Amino acid sequence: MLQKAYDYNLVQFGENVREKVSFICNCCGCCCEAMIAARRFSILNPVHTTNFIPIVSESACKGCGQCVSACPVEAMTLVSANNPANPNMKVAKLDEDICLGCGLCVRACTNKSILLKSRPTRVLTPLNGTHRAVVMAIERGKLQNLIFDNQVLWSHRALAGVLGVILKLPPLKQVLASKQLKSRYLEALINRLGI
Repeated sequence: MLQKAYDYNLVQFGENVREKVSFICNCCGCCCEAMIAARRFSILNPVHTTNFIPIVSESACKGCGQCVSACPVEAMTLVSANNPANPNMKVAKLDEDICLGCGLCVRACTNKSILLKSRPTRVLTPLNGTHRAVVMAIERGKLQNLIFDNQVLWSHRALAGVLGVILKLPPLKQVLASKQLKSRYLEALINRLGI
């Protein structure tokens, strides 16, 4: 099944967690809601990227547009090559901010002018759904909303899970969490554990 999806140039992605992944999708850019959201709301990163990014060799690119056609989120475009000898010449250009790093453009390029390279900053996949929700809430400045406005978390087990995630976060994220919650209890726990 994976080979068939690969043969049809589908983007494979799964739930953005390392443990107990609940779904894996093989999607096209034309009708998949996630890919449509990635195109429309790219600045919000609705689909998490891979740890790779395509690099276009402008000297090797022939401007055929195969990579543009293959890109499911319209991150690849053709722009002027700024070649005075050939003013109509085009080359591929990547918008790194919306690129998923799926590699479809690399496969589509018949000139071998696109390669995947590691992103300068690695994308860290959350451990599980709770970890993902807490990290997303912290990054958006909404941790207090996640905890206090979400009645699902009004059990001691759920709150213990959220607190456990916060205590395992890097120090910078812990400081953000503490500031957002304005909790002396959380601050004391972080200090006590020497984190």
